[in-house]
Amino acid sequence: METANFVLQMKGIGKEYYGTRVLENININLAPGEIHAVLGENGAGKSTLMNILFGMSVIHSTGGFEGEVLINGESANIKSPVEAMEAGIGMVHQEFMLIPEYTITENIKLNREITKPNIFSRLISNKLETLDRIEMNKDAKKALKTLDLNIEEWIKIAGLPVGYMQFVEIAREIDKSNLKVLVFDEPTAVLTESEASNLLDAMRTISSKGIAILFITHRLDEVMEVADNMTVLRDGKLVGVRKKEETSIDELAEMMVGRKINKVEKGTNTIDESVYKLELKNFSVDMPGEKIKGMDLKVRKGEIIGIGGLAGQGKIGVANGVAGLYPSKGEVLIDGTPLPLNNPKESINRRIAFVSEDRRAVGLLLDIGIDMNIAVTAMQNKGGFLKHYGIFSQQDTKAIKEHAEKMRKELDIRCTGVDQPTRRLSGGNQQKVCIARALTLEPEILFVSEPTRGIDVGAKKLVLDTLVKLNQEKGMTIVMTSSELGELRSVCDRIAIINEGKLEGILSPDDSDKDYGLMMAGNYSKKANSGGEVE
Repeated sequence: METANFVLQMKGIGKEYYGTRVLENININLAPGEIHAVLGENGAGKSTLMNILFGMSVIHSTGGFEGEVLINGESANIKSPVEAMEAGIGMVHQEFMLIPEYTITENIKLNREITKPNIFSRLISNKLETLDRIEMNKDAKKALKTLDLNIEEWIKIAGLPVGYMQFVEIAREIDKSNLKVLVFDEPTAVLTESEASNLLDAMRTISSKGIAILFITHRLDEVMEVADNMTVLRDGKLVGVRKKEETSIDELAEMMVGRKINKVEKGTNTIDESVYKLELKNFSVDMPGEKIKGMDLKVRKGEIIGIGGLAGQGKIGVANGVAGLYPSKGEVLIDGTPLPLNNPKESINRRIAFVSEDRRAVGLLLDIGIDMNIAVTAMQNKGGFLKHYGIFSQQDTKAIKEHAEKMRKELDIRCTGVDQPTRRLSGGNQQKVCIARALTLEPEILFVSEPTRGIDVGAKKLVLDTLVKLNQEKGMTIVMTSSELGELRSVCDRIAIINEGKLEGILSPDDSDKDYGLMMAGNYSKKANSGGEVE
């Protein structure tokens, strides 16, 4: 294909950070209307490559990059996101860049507001024109409709479920009039299966209008469903380029990690059917967008139980409520003894650990090192990693670093060292640090919400294998919330489906897709059991 037929070319792209090479001679060609997937494990260089394309300051403040970027065959010297947008490049970032106190419309139209004249602007200056909110709302509605998102455009971002926030990010980009290339950085990582399906449909609609799409994702089934071509990176190098009809999920996974990926092996674990480790009775949680409204659930000692459901139905609220992060009421029993509610420290004292779905806002201290992030909760709540001298205590720096190094190896946290600030880690590696911190508490009950969000296919298996190992070797009871049913079905003993803030029912991993679909939609016909209670 001639150069003039490509809307975007990245030729011989290379990048070093402080003497460490992270990209080497990467080439990508993108035609108008093409959906091109960029694949690779965390640390492969995908985000750095996209930061170069979008002119992010972290690139130019660290010495720039090697190679050339061409838009419609002409060299483009993009040095800022503003210049990227002017060149027709849009980007939906993995981490949200929304203003919480602004409405959806205001976020979508930010810096591209529509104004209308008034008496003062006519007399003095057009800078005094007022916002034309009617026209702005029309544009916002159109963008939301493209994504099949049924939500009012005047609602504020604050309090929305993360899935809705992701759609607003995307709506903001497709509202732009000069859009030529749209980069999706893990767009489905926080979406349920139904939401992800809607997004893939929207991507097809966008590409049908001649807009090229760069699709960064770890979900290889989505790649095979929607992408035309795939570029695979590994350790900053180009492994290969494949057309969809010439490859398979197995080959792509092997190209990404340099080895074959086997399925999660779940052996047999000992579950005491008569002993309940955790009981929720008439449990309610006031979490915006994920409310729980009087839920009953019994979790058996030594099992992995999954919590599933559509976005906004309450599945995320369960763990957040038990952990004391959002107001809750009702009753929570641990080994038959009531747990004081709305008290995060008390839940830790009762050997409950929680890995939040929102790693940046809740899970991490972004400006301190990996080692301290892993140790800090144990230090604050259990007196761990401290040396005691009478009434005084001091951090045991050696023990902190040794433990962090152990967790780095076990979870394959890719970093320059355990003292590296977590802000500089990729999203998947940040998630691994959150898991490491929870495991440091040596919990008997581990709540994990979206544990593999934003994690690549190789690391995903490692995390799931770790959960299974903790369950089988240590007898840890695990409550796992996920938007991916396939993930839940691969490791869980039972899966509880939440609908409209209540327990719709509990299914076996082997139950039919039809039963799961009906239950998630709230249309499942519950079978009467002897006690009339779902356990």
